[in-house]
Amino acid sequence: MLVSFVALYLIISILIGVYAATKVHSAKDYVTAGRSLPMWVVIAMVFATWFGAETVLGVPGTFVEENLGGLISDPFGASFCLMLFAIVFARPLYRKNLLTLGDFYRERYSKPVEIVVSIAIALSYLGWVSAQITALGLVFNVLTEGALSMAMGIVIGAGIVLIYTLVGGMWSVAMTTVVQMTVIVLGLLWISFMVSEQTNGVVPVIQHAYEAGKFEFWPSLEWAAVITFIAGFLTMGFGSIPQQDVFQRVNSSKNERVAVWGTFFGGVAYFLFAAVPLYLAYSAFMIDPQMAAEISEQDPQLVLPTFVITHLPMYAQIIFFGALLSVIMSTASGTLLAPSVTLSENVIRELMPKGKQMTDQQFLTLMRIVVGLFAVLVTLYALYSLQHETSIHSMVENAYKVTLVVALVPLFCGIYWKKASNFGAVCSIISGLVVWIPLELIVPDAPLPPHFAGFIVASFAMVIGSLIKPEPQTAAA
Repeated sequence: MLVSFVALYLIISILIGVYAATKVHSAKDYVTAGRSLPMWVVIAMVFATWFGAETVLGVPGTFVEENLGGLISDPFGASFCLMLFAIVFARPLYRKNLLTLGDFYRERYSKPVEIVVSIAIALSYLGWVSAQITALGLVFNVLTEGALSMAMGIVIGAGIVLIYTLVGGMWSVAMTTVVQMTVIVLGLLWISFMVSEQTNGVVPVIQHAYEAGKFEFWPSLEWAAVITFIAGFLTMGFGSIPQQDVFQRVNSSKNERVAVWGTFFGGVAYFLFAAVPLYLAYSAFMIDPQMAAEISEQDPQLVLPTFVITHLPMYAQIIFFGALLSVIMSTASGTLLAPSVTLSENVIRELMPKGKQMTDQQFLTLMRIVVGLFAVLVTLYALYSLQHETSIHSMVENAYKVTLVVALVPLFCGIYWKKASNFGAVCSIISGLVVWIPLELIVPDAPLPPHFAGFIVASFAMVIGSLIKPEPQTAAA
């Protein structure tokens, strides 16, 4: 019965996405939904895109293993990123009326900078999208009680997300997100209410977690611990700023005010609601400590879904897994579209001969092809990560290292520093990569995290390079 309801929900999601395709008449419709989305839809999209598999499965698993301090990157860093993007970046970027974030690097610097940064942005999505697809595989595996393997679940999940993202683009993302956010919020709140009846309220759960030391947040006063803590926050808080998915939600807003405050309140909603899965997962340790401990040793990410299946009635299971699938698919669809659009607009299109420019419909077809190819790449990466037992939370954390090193400094300086030049941007990118990649390969566990070192070097190189050659370099028309 549970599997039947889940299958019905998946079919409905696909049908909504297919219907959304009727609103796509141009490449811009496909990418920005006609720049017509109101405040509540933008808030829903920002919230639902970031409230993903790592929030429901990965973050509670990390909390169980590492206490509250282990969540410095997500949700603390992630929600900080959204609010910072809204205040600092949303307004100037919205005014430019660009198709992708990569377009900014072309207009402000040059085509080579655009291409390199766009590739880096696209690569960063491998970990994030793969985390969502891996979570779908995990859910299907749990629902079928192991009859469907994780690997097969990953393949099926990727196919479902691909179908409705492929046909409707941003319109599909927007329309399915409205439904999915409703299911997420109402579903998880209802489940929390039912669980609280078994724990005699929320306060006993908080007290139990406090006594178990789960609210330990600050690192020990040792160099390595402090730097790792700060780097974890900055990787997510800063590294996820130059991302196409955040930019798309800003750029799809109907006006500048919606772009700013829709993103800001989406970030606030994400931070507040991220506490709900933590509460649900830790409740298992009060209600059935033996089961929770055994599952935690096997895989902490399975504590919450296993608890729901073993301790809640069927209708509650349907609500939970409906909400969980909504969480995963809303994030997966948005993050699958973003890198595909970036690769199409800022890499493939830029590398084409000048005499072979595409029509709007040809470009729309190209984007759909790239969406399909990127989905295949993501699926392969998810299967690889499954084989190497990489956690969902780790996959998301690692996704933003490349954008922190390569993309953030040129973006910030390009907006707020008039002396920022193409030469400075090139120096920043090259220096950051030259420092980060060798350190990542040779000493990944160094006291100063390699990507953090790359970011610092990239920042200095941007300033020095721009001062050496301060004249702004604009791209050829």
